[in-house]
Amino acid sequence: MPPRRPWRASRGLPEIAAVLDRATLVRSHVQPDLGSILHSRHQYHWYTGYVPPQTVARPHLPAWMSRVLGPRNPLLPAFVNIGQRLEGIGENEEIKAFTTGGFFGSEHGPLKLPFPEQAALAVRPPKGMEPGRFANRYEHYKRLVKASPRSELVSDFHQDSMPRSLENVHRLLGAREREAFDITLEPKEIQKRYDTGCFGRGCLLARRLVEQGVYYVEVTTEYIPFVHWDTHERGHERVAKLHQEIDRPIASLIRDLESRGLLDRPLVVIASEFSRDMITEGQPGSTAADQANSPKDFLQKPEHYGQHRHFTAGSTVVRFGGGMKRGFVHGKTADERPCVAVKHPVTVTDLHATLFTAMGISPKLAYDLESRPFHATEDGKGRVVEAIFA
Repeated sequence: MPPRRPWRASRGLPEIAAVLDRATLVRSHVQPDLGSILHSRHQYHWYTGYVPPQTVARPHLPAWMSRVLGPRNPLLPAFVNIGQRLEGIGENEEIKAFTTGGFFGSEHGPLKLPFPEQAALAVRPPKGMEPGRFANRYEHYKRLVKASPRSELVSDFHQDSMPRSLENVHRLLGAREREAFDITLEPKEIQKRYDTGCFGRGCLLARRLVEQGVYYVEVTTEYIPFVHWDTHERGHERVAKLHQEIDRPIASLIRDLESRGLLDRPLVVIASEFSRDMITEGQPGSTAADQANSPKDFLQKPEHYGQHRHFTAGSTVVRFGGGMKRGFVHGKTADERPCVAVKHPVTVTDLHATLFTAMGISPKLAYDLESRPFHATEDGKGRVVEAIFA
């Protein structure tokens, strides 16, 4: 066979480019114009399939997988979120609203690990609390919930869900599987290969968790408005540093999964809530407020270079494994501005339908809540992008 040739990718991502021949690229992902380009609104939509605000808490994508498929390893949580801090600057509570089990209850929500290097501490009893004391406190809590009037402390559904959630955590605290959360058990050379920062260490933790049977692991980059990936000024300097943080860890994750025979079944997705463009806010014709402060005709100062607006009319989603084709490109964005999707556009709803199908869940699946059906994809209308399956 001829040697593999790396695909051309964005400058600054040579390691990812070298593994793209294992990937499918959806080059025509589009998001709706929500009348606002706040990250929190678009992230809620991306992760739940529904535009906020909603009268009922919608489950995150992996909460559906946890509820429908159950855990692959009963000692481990089905859903782990790595890197999403609970504090920051701007959009604090709102941006976290989607990281829950929604109406499915807390047992299907994520185990949140904001700092991967501290993940091992999250699955150990509190320091200074001997196992017997911890177990006694847990038993007291179960009796409290069971004895309370059903309307006093928690809702009917959560009264059943919360004890099950705690039961799962209690089992993990004494299980051998908790070692999967300790990235320091990896050989030093592997730790060094992944360690480009919090995101890189998160990718290493994700690999360890997937190997042990965690269904869904999400690793997010640091998010603070107008800093990091929110590059509204001097992006030419910031993006170069950000590329270094994600390039080697993502490529290492793909190579490690492949070498362990794990790349075919797991589905690795690289995506964001919207794309970036230097000129257009939202999409052509949008009335969304412009957050970038720059002259309209000429770049005059260093801070104007490399700045980005929030663009929703065309972006790329990268997928590895999960039954997807290798070395395949689906859809197209225009070669010139405005760089909108011009061939086979894929909406958030259809993207979700495709993800659910890859995981063995029908996009039309619905659960009744308060005598109302709630679907996995919006109103059950998601259409699978069949062209990208092998």
